[in-house]
Amino acid sequence: MILENKLNINHQVELARAEEKLSKKKAKQLFDSGDIEKVAVGTFPGLSFIHTYLFSDIYHFAGQIRDVNIAKGNFRFASVLYLDAALQRIDAMPQGTFDEIIEKYVEMNVAHPFREGNGRATRIWLDLMLKKAIRQVVDWNLVDKTEYLSAMQRSVVKDLEIKTLLKQALTDQVDDRALFMKGIDVSYYYEGYSEFKTAGL
Repeated sequence: MILENKLNINHQVELARAEEKLSKKKAKQLFDSGDIEKVAVGTFPGLSFIHTYLFSDIYHFAGQIRDVNIAKGNFRFASVLYLDAALQRIDAMPQGTFDEIIEKYVEMNVAHPFREGNGRATRIWLDLMLKKAIRQVVDWNLVDKTEYLSAMQRSVVKDLEIKTLLKQALTDQVDDRALFMKGIDVSYYYEGYSEFKTAGL
């Protein structure tokens, strides 16, 4: 199924290509403009701001809570019926330590509040929490795609694996532009988008 989009594209490969190019440009702008400082760290409104920023040129639903149930493989994300309550609960979760932040991140992944683009927006959201609380961010170049995806899949039951994986990839280069841009490229690669390099857009 092709997602309804502002570009009136009705071919999946073409839409994926346009989505990657446009939203990576916006990710670059988010950092370079300083707009990233406007994000309400660790809140759903903050995540919605990031999602809107990245995807509003492509999707009407950018930043809006989804109104359909979605699944990936055999896993069903939070039901639409309970999504509002889940997001309020996640907002109230503490975010003062590395463990607390990863637990909050895992819960937001289960909520999966948007129709598309959850992972890419939420990884930026995660790094902003880590930066604020512990003055570190994830160097995503050090996190293997297969290990990350399987750890996230299992994190619903046990989060030790994703905590270990991300902890060993922490860096104190919290304002490094090149690291941010490479991190965006890796984040998109996790989701199957790897045609454009953020730095070159």
